[in-house]
Amino acid sequence: MYIPEYFRVRDHEDAIKFMRANPFAILISSTDTGPFATHLPLFVNWAPQEGKVVLRGHVAKANPHWRYLEQQPQCLTIFHGPHSYISPSNYTEHESVPTWNYGAVHLYGNAQVFSSPEALQGVLHELIRTFEPAYAAQWASLDEAFRQRMLKQIVGFEIEVTKMEAKFKLGQNRTREDQQNMIASLEKAADTAVSGVARLMKEQHLGLSNPKKADE
Repeated sequence: MYIPEYFRVRDHEDAIKFMRANPFAILISSTDTGPFATHLPLFVNWAPQEGKVVLRGHVAKANPHWRYLEQQPQCLTIFHGPHSYISPSNYTEHESVPTWNYGAVHLYGNAQVFSSPEALQGVLHELIRTFEPAYAAQWASLDEAFRQRMLKQIVGFEIEVTKMEAKFKLGQNRTREDQQNMIASLEKAADTAVSGVARLMKEQHLGLSNPKKADE
């Protein structure tokens, strides 16, 4: 991914937080006939002491993507979040042009697939704890034969990340006044994809009198 230094996310914790806040990702694999992509939610496991990131999820057994991961384990996963058109009317400099601001994280890694009931139960429990902990009781109360049928319809996978690229394009190269104008404009939007850019800007301490330092 092309990342000008202004927009590079150097803090792994910021990237992990972003992925967990935007867990619906795009998994991309290479095949003999070209790229193949699946949109799906993922569990992000981060061990900061080891500097290790592992993604876990599952696809429908009818989805050929798991076979592609078996044949070619190397893959790309993209996490994408809020994004918005940025009008040059937000800038104090008249000679300015429109742009688009956004956040994205690209992860490269090697996948392993699994289909044993025990392993699948493990990834399902991770996803349930992440997205709806209250559903755990309902899942446990379902008929065992039904649960086993459901498990047979999916294939699990985990991806050990070998490279992570994170980019927050949020006007870091603009003046503090420009950043404040952008935030004020974006916050008015009813569309959360747009107002989310303002939130992400504030989380990155943009537009403040004491902006976050690059080495913090």
